[in-house]
Amino acid sequence: MKGKVFLFLILLLIPAVSSAGEPVFTLKEAVEAALRDNHSLKAVSASVEASGEDVGRARSYLLPRLTFEERFSRTTNPTYAFMSKLNQERFAASDFAITSLNDPDETDDFQTSVSFEQALFSEKARIGLKMAKEEVSAQRESFKRKREEVALDTIKAFLDITTAREFVDVAKKGLEDAKVHERLAETRFNADMGLYSDVLRAKTYAAESAQRLVSAEKNLKLAKRGLGLLLGLESGADVGGEVTELKVAPIELYSASALERSDLRAMRIRKGNAENNLSLARSEYLPMIGVGGAYYMNDHETPFGAEGTSWQAAAFLRWNIFDGGLREFEASKARLQAIEAAEHLNGMKKAVQFRVYEAYLAHEEAMKNTELAEASLKAAEEGTRLVRIRYENSLSPFVDLLDAELALEGARAGLVMRKNELKTAQAALSFEGGTILKDLGIE
Repeated sequence: MKGKVFLFLILLLIPAVSSAGEPVFTLKEAVEAALRDNHSLKAVSASVEASGEDVGRARSYLLPRLTFEERFSRTTNPTYAFMSKLNQERFAASDFAITSLNDPDETDDFQTSVSFEQALFSEKARIGLKMAKEEVSAQRESFKRKREEVALDTIKAFLDITTAREFVDVAKKGLEDAKVHERLAETRFNADMGLYSDVLRAKTYAAESAQRLVSAEKNLKLAKRGLGLLLGLESGADVGGEVTELKVAPIELYSASALERSDLRAMRIRKGNAENNLSLARSEYLPMIGVGGAYYMNDHETPFGAEGTSWQAAAFLRWNIFDGGLREFEASKARLQAIEAAEHLNGMKKAVQFRVYEAYLAHEEAMKNTELAEASLKAAEEGTRLVRIRYENSLSPFVDLLDAELALEGARAGLVMRKNELKTAQAALSFEGGTILKDLGIE
């Protein structure tokens, strides 16, 4: 008994795999795996993290700058030789001699210095930090929209597999029916009730049905590999469970939620940053105020030596008075870019509303086409049944039976396509409304 329980626990821990050794996912599991392992999404995530480093870069302009420097110089320049000896605190009365002043000997100087500078007022740096933070927020909103895109692509890939599998079933059913018709034609020919040409037509149709099955199986394998690619797998992936239809709300709800989509929020933030960029350009008219200082050690023989020490403290105001009109051009450019961003945002809002409307109409179309496809299949099945009876009773030629069978196969395939289009349209509507992850129960 204990051994059976242990075996049962092991089986629970082993992930589900298909007969081909491929991992099997439900729709929700597939989307979650894609959001976790999709390579494109990981790349965008790394890009967002990289943009976060720009905040630190912008903040660094508001923090103290501390510099260490070791410098060596040798000179016969009278001024520098005089200054070096003073800094080394070994200046003697003999150094006031005219010959020493006019033509000094070679003088060495090792200078060790530690200096700092701190901005007290820098409007440009402050606005730059604000813009960096806003851009990170915009990047994160864009990343959220990318997650929704990956979710939609995963749903489509999932549906491609289910559709391809149904096409395989349709092809198998068509091949079975073709074999039945082939046997029927042979039976009638052997009983001197049919033509040999009917047998040949039946064999040809059966061969074509077999070819359609081969193509359908190939497409199924390709669809599995496509899902595996989205999930970051090196092999294919299979699906399990049905794709439940997403509930469709009134279009007004999608239109309202679409205006809060992540990509629109990102565009609003970037519009605000375009306006901040205008303020950044105007900040060039303001001065920068700061303080600084340094500590020096000078030695004429030893690196890092300290024959003489000194320090310096300073406050400064740095004001760009004239730069050839650069600030005016930058401000004018920033103003036009702010107008550009505002127009992009307005256009994007209208485009989003249009795509929601388009997706809603596509869903309605898909619903009606699915209903028509179901009715068409019922009619094709009944038509084929009646033609088969007529052929068995020598009331219809074999070509009518083949035509009816082709119509039936087309109706079967058409219904599969229409069902796939309906579920895809539901997912697309949810995506355009910005609620796809919520509707899937993931967020």
